[in-house]
Amino acid sequence: MPLRFVTRTIHAYLDYPVAIALMGLPFLLGLGESNPLALWLSVATGIAAFALTVLTDHHLGLIRVLPYKLHLTVDLIVGLTFLAAPFVFGFAGLDAAFYWLNGAAVVAVISLSAPEEVEAASA
Repeated sequence: MPLRFVTRTIHAYLDYPVAIALMGLPFLLGLGESNPLALWLSVATGIAAFALTVLTDHHLGLIRVLPYKLHLTVDLIVGLTFLAAPFVFGFAGLDAAFYWLNGAAVVAVISLSAPEEVEAASA
């Protein structure tokens, strides 16, 4: 199995649940203890991620106007932003852990994403 195994299809199936989790988990976990922004940054990102998924050119996109490569770029920016957020905004405890874990997960998924050329060759 190649190291970069996250295909466009796998990524598409991850997008909607992740967006919903980003909107709901902050309330369930009680984020915002160290800074109220810890709650609302995730919720806003979840809403934006949902919209991005709806607009992405993959099989689960409803209005396929954005290239998948742009989607991956936005995801990488979000992951890096989440990794930096605890330092920039002073998140601590669970707030910081939430952003570091989610940021690391997003960067890992992007790092494991199969290049478009490989996907086309295996299709």
